[in-house]
Amino acid sequence: MNAIEQSGRAYQELIKGIWKENPIFVSVLGMCPTLAVTNSAINGLAMGLATTFVLIGSSLLVSLMRKWIPKQVRITTYIVIIATFVSTVDLTLEAFFPKIHKELGAFIALIVVNCVILGRQEAFASKNPPWLSFLDALGMSVGFIIALLMLGGIREILGNGSFFDISLFGSHFEPWVIMILPPGGFLLLGFLLLFFNWLRAVRLDRAKLEAEKVKVQHG
Repeated sequence: MNAIEQSGRAYQELIKGIWKENPIFVSVLGMCPTLAVTNSAINGLAMGLATTFVLIGSSLLVSLMRKWIPKQVRITTYIVIIATFVSTVDLTLEAFFPKIHKELGAFIALIVVNCVILGRQEAFASKNPPWLSFLDALGMSVGFIIALLMLGGIREILGNGSFFDISLFGSHFEPWVIMILPPGGFLLLGFLLLFFNWLRAVRLDRAKLEAEKVKVQHG
């Protein structure tokens, strides 16, 4: 593989998690923390950054050790590696950001079984070199953060009239309390999934039309 092909593949691995294979809006993975902690933008960002640290760290380590991990115990090994990084995040948040740690609660520990992270180890990191695994993990993490920020930001704006605890509409705003409750999370996620599915359908239709035009022109 020459330098141009390597650069092209690196770019594709980096951006695929942001849009084409977004873990929330496309793959629909990690729904438990997504719906549970996105009642505010700061919680969504904190969970996204915590997941980023765990995903990048575990992907690099699994990729480096991929030739020495026996197939029979690979899943157990992945979980032990992931749990190590999760424990680091958990203790760091508890020490330096106790308020956020309290709000995220048990969902920090549940990162261990987040199917986004475990899935990337099995599907990608265990089969590819560290530099590609890092780009894959980084792209997936950015896509995950964008999704959580979008959900948390919209819910906080509509449910509290604020964004990152900064008041936007003043005292006369009547908040939609349902948006910071679980039903609001389900409702917003449903609308966002519908919107992104519609965008993908539009893009596919345009691609088909372009392909047909090319066929006609060269027919």
